[in-house]
Amino acid sequence: MKSTDALPAGLWALLPAHLQALAEPLALAKGQVLFDQGAVPAGLYYVVQGEVVLERTGIQGQTVVLQRVRSGFAAEASLWATRYQCTGRATLPGSAIRLPLVPLRTALAEDSAFAGRWIGMLNGEVRRLRAQTERLALKGVTARLLHLIETEGSGGALDIGSGLKSLASQLCVTHEALYRTVARLEQAGTVCRVDGCLRLQNPPPAQAALRS
Repeated sequence: MKSTDALPAGLWALLPAHLQALAEPLALAKGQVLFDQGAVPAGLYYVVQGEVVLERTGIQGQTVVLQRVRSGFAAEASLWATRYQCTGRATLPGSAIRLPLVPLRTALAEDSAFAGRWIGMLNGEVRRLRAQTERLALKGVTARLLHLIETEGSGGALDIGSGLKSLASQLCVTHEALYRTVARLEQAGTVCRVDGCLRLQNPPPAQAALRS
């Protein structure tokens, strides 16, 4: 990677120097496909800005969204896979970093310190997925939305640049139900929409108690 290009801080801390040099910056356009389901993996992608969804074609031909990535690696399992098990598509303009798979695999096999950092990164992803599982077990759109803002937002604000319809898919609710819920929470002064974000104004008592 050219010295004039800046890697995200997380990648600087994670990657050994020779992999930093091999990192390829990419500009992402809305709708751009990074990789197709069934293709042979050649690179691992790290989302810097924007949003990339991992989707798969269902039995009846419908598109099933498996994950939405706004920061971090997309489809980490492809590192050791012979074929992509899903399609990666950008839903917002943004940027990403592409790491070539062969040197990455070699470094993980030969550099124990790097392998340890990689395991730590994967542990963080497990915690994020655990929070997602907890969220989808909650009853009601309000509970799921507030949980999402609390766990994946920054400073009580969640980026909704891809739109509420996309957010509804992430919460596994209808977009009509989410629209109604957001409107009700705005009226109650619980959330507000500012600069493309949903910002938490008055945390629910249970959540406030957990932080006290």
